[in-house]
Amino acid sequence: MPFEIVRNDITNMKADAIVNAANPRPIIGYGVDSGIHKKAGSKLLEARKKIGDIEFGDAAATEGFGLDAKIIIHAVSPVWQGGRANEIQLLQSCYEKSLQIAVDNGCESIAFPLLSAGNHGFPKDICLETAIGVFSRFLLRHDMHIYLVVFGRNAFELSEKLMCSVKSYIDDNYIREKSIEEYGAADKRDVREAELVYLRRVMEQRSRSTKDIAQLVDEVDESFSQALIRLIDEKGLTDPYVYKKANIDRKLFSKIKNNRDYRPGKATCTAFAVALELDVKQTRELIGKAGYALTHSSKFDIIIEYFITSENYDIFEINEVLFAFGQPLLGG
Repeated sequence: MPFEIVRNDITNMKADAIVNAANPRPIIGYGVDSGIHKKAGSKLLEARKKIGDIEFGDAAATEGFGLDAKIIIHAVSPVWQGGRANEIQLLQSCYEKSLQIAVDNGCESIAFPLLSAGNHGFPKDICLETAIGVFSRFLLRHDMHIYLVVFGRNAFELSEKLMCSVKSYIDDNYIREKSIEEYGAADKRDVREAELVYLRRVMEQRSRSTKDIAQLVDEVDESFSQALIRLIDEKGLTDPYVYKKANIDRKLFSKIKNNRDYRPGKATCTAFAVALELDVKQTRELIGKAGYALTHSSKFDIIIEYFITSENYDIFEINEVLFAFGQPLLGG
């Protein structure tokens, strides 16, 4: 997928460009800066001294030395001063200039730490929101694989309002009693009705089993690929718009489009439903073409349902929440 949040030490990442949270002066700082210098070797500091001072909000590149990267981009992010000194704009500039350097150097992948989230004192939710905003705008215009590398889920924070809202939605919907869940009932009062629906379904399936196998094969419904292309056309959208909005790699989209029988993973199918801004019923119908369902026995499904019912189709924000709750990310 074009954008991923990963748990790792950034010095162990394999990417064309690795971004360093650099000191404005050509010295070895703390945290990420120290780790990158240690892994890259002493020649990195020599190269950094040749660059000289770097202004806050700016970035410059050296070769990768001991890192598994073509280049190291040294971004100097701001210190938090209560939001009164253009800190957010300077932080945006760090990400934007780093990405432009990667483009200028022909990079196909780049790994970022969460800039300014450590000793610089930035509120972590603002750090995350700023990074995601820049990435989402960039990926609509460029093809590049962006990694946001954090040590753990507590390395960043969602906004308190969003986190509380999602938690409440999960608590209200997560894991019904097994006997009820098996029948698809939302409440105990619905069990009898659900049992009758279930029995009718079983009888219909038994009736169908007596049909000739050739006839059953002829009745196969449209595939996920066919349904996806139909929906894109019906909504008057372009293929690139949809796969970029879905956080899907162009090559994977091409494989899905050109192979009627290709069956993507659930996260990929759901990503397309989000990109197409389908409602919950339409989402169930689309992912059902690939054999998947949305249920209340899965936190992943409930989080997706929360965003769809809220009519929030920002896939990057959805992935922030999925990552915070330890769920697979949308895309492919």
